[in-house]
Amino acid sequence: MLAMVENYLTPVAIKYGYSEAPLETNIKWKPLVLLLGNYSSGKSTLINDFLGARIQDTGQAPTDDSFTVLTYDGSASAEEPIRVNEERDGKFLLNDPEYPFDSLKKHGQRFSAHFRLKKVNSPFLRNLAIIDTPGMLDSITERDRGYNYQNVIGDFAQIADLVLVLFDPHKAGTVREAHTSLRETLPTRTFEDRVLFVLNRIDECASLVDLLQVYGTLCWNLSQITGRKDIPTIHLTYSPNALTQKPSNVANDMSFLKLLENQREELKRAILQAPRHRLDHLATFVETHGERLSHLVESLISYRRRVRKYRIKYLFAGLIVGILGGGLAEMAFMKSGVLPVEDPVMMAAVGGLLSVIIILAWTTYLQKYFFSRFRKKQIKHVDELTSLDSQTRRDSWESIRELIKMQIKQPVHRLSLRDLTREYDSVKMVFNKGAKDIREALNQLSAINHDDAIEMEKWIDNQAKLLRKAV
Repeated sequence: MLAMVENYLTPVAIKYGYSEAPLETNIKWKPLVLLLGNYSSGKSTLINDFLGARIQDTGQAPTDDSFTVLTYDGSASAEEPIRVNEERDGKFLLNDPEYPFDSLKKHGQRFSAHFRLKKVNSPFLRNLAIIDTPGMLDSITERDRGYNYQNVIGDFAQIADLVLVLFDPHKAGTVREAHTSLRETLPTRTFEDRVLFVLNRIDECASLVDLLQVYGTLCWNLSQITGRKDIPTIHLTYSPNALTQKPSNVANDMSFLKLLENQREELKRAILQAPRHRLDHLATFVETHGERLSHLVESLISYRRRVRKYRIKYLFAGLIVGILGGGLAEMAFMKSGVLPVEDPVMMAAVGGLLSVIIILAWTTYLQKYFFSRFRKKQIKHVDELTSLDSQTRRDSWESIRELIKMQIKQPVHRLSLRDLTREYDSVKMVFNKGAKDIREALNQLSAINHDDAIEMEKWIDNQAKLLRKAV
């Protein structure tokens, strides 16, 4: 899959401005789980529970304004306690080709200063990485943060295989940045099936009735924010560790928490399924970009053929204008006696010379003016370059329409019809055959028994330990 994208899709994507970074940077690292939420939604506490140690700082007030990538450290032995064994800053992450964050360089140094990596020897991270994000707030602006927060989480959501949006009982979907993320950012940068809603810290509800009221409020808020009538499942969870640290004299009825233990386990299983989501998303990735790029090149081929047709007409018109102009000038000279030449051969030569001059002026000086008008017309009627006979084609066209306009504004010599045809054939091959092969491989993979996969993973771990001892 990586070779397919690297050899066929990336060269076309970069050449025509479809992508700033190689497309394969999005697929050559491990599955990613992105956590979003209000500043007090309990993201860090939830992460610590899953990892089995206090890795992220927690608190009621905003405690961390960094984007933190948590990934597995396989160099530590199984007997060592779970902890952070290595930390790296944003500059390292943005410039190391091992990681898929090259496209985030555009967000500047202020973002880089709030971006870091932690390597943790937690088994939970063996097959995935987690991205913890700064808590969403009400009044903070881009100037306050120093970078565009929505653009950053949009870029993360685009490469993430699972996005968790956390809420707490006290601010169930009412924070302004959360509203913008759910209403505008996530719908345009990821798919609905990749987003999970989580109501966290439910242990802070005084009773089951209180929880139901909070749950209903969150459902109503989400319906207003997303505009959807069918609100997806909202996972309910809390931190048992945080619950044990609460004062024992709090007179709340916590008996309902026992009924929701399965909710916590389901959420954990959903996160651990990120690798399987990753495979399906990668197939979708190849299909989506293959379709859009083939549509883009197809439209450029249509435009290039129009250019060729226009130039033939323009050249033909120039020849006619030149011949007529030379003939009329010759007749005018003969009648007026401006050129006292009676030799018909000489007069024909003079007329031919005048025709050549007119044709050269036509193709040299007037060409830029007329071709500029031609390009403006093509940009104005850009939708006529392709057929939009289905909703799929219209969705694909919407994502590349502005790119087509930009390409039309470029010098036409960049668009060789031979190169475009060759690129179209290669991209179309990936879209038609490559994506199909990937789907077939995924179907075979899904047939593998889960217990057999676990046993195989244990066997691989044992072989790795033996190898380390031998070294």
